[in-house]
Amino acid sequence: MSFKIVYDSCCDLPVEFYSDPRFQSVPLSLEVGDYHIMDDETFDQAQFLKHVAESEECPKSACPSPDSFMQAFKSDADHVYCVTLSSKLSGSYNSALIGKDLYEEEYGEKDIAIVDSLSASCGLGLVALKIMEYEEQGLPFDEIVEKVSAFRDDMTTFFVLDNLETLRKNGRLSGMKALVAATLSIKPVCEGVEGNIVQRGQGVGIRKALVKMVDLIEKESHDTEERTLAVSHCNNYERAMLVKDMILARKKFKDAIVVDTRGVSSMYANDGGIIVTY
Repeated sequence: MSFKIVYDSCCDLPVEFYSDPRFQSVPLSLEVGDYHIMDDETFDQAQFLKHVAESEECPKSACPSPDSFMQAFKSDADHVYCVTLSSKLSGSYNSALIGKDLYEEEYGEKDIAIVDSLSASCGLGLVALKIMEYEEQGLPFDEIVEKVSAFRDDMTTFFVLDNLETLRKNGRLSGMKALVAATLSIKPVCEGVEGNIVQRGQGVGIRKALVKMVDLIEKESHDTEERTLAVSHCNNYERAMLVKDMILARKKFKDAIVVDTRGVSSMYANDGGIIVTY
């Protein structure tokens, strides 16, 4: 059976999949003051980060329209899957659900599954790649949906950001403990829990915070030999490789990938941010 995987543009994948015809991105729009762009193949990370650094206004994103998702669902593929940014962080998931309804009203019923990743960045990527793996194994559509939901629920996402301004300005830190005074050198270690952001620790300086994150991963991860480790970075490949190597020195994973953030993930992670999902 043929398949298609649609994802919103918060999904960060290895670069070869961006040109894979079985995958299609539905872009969010990004705004920094008067600067407006779509998070598509025209996205320029360096230029975007420059605008973010120079603007006093908080960068914003807007989820794709239901019609954008409906258009992406048009396909000769037998099975269509759509993976979205956590519904706790964006309206993308609800927009995709409406897009499915619009598609079926116009074209009739089709095997379309809308998957709330409860994650972001490489978390969406791992869900998309898991769907591909199950499809290539020839599993039935309903079984794939069930197994992907279980995979999503057992997935863990940690992150350490060098710059918290975007999350602070747009209220995404509401689930975290208050940061100690205004000591900018303190970097919190955060985890995505059921789609929300919580603080799990902190370190003085980015290096110590990353080590704290790796300590948590070593202590709390399980069955890693059967898992893929994914590390996303915003404009700092060397830091991402350092984190990957630190983790693999302590735990064995089936595979490990390092990806750069696209527009939405770059907006939240900001320059130098690191996201780890497994």
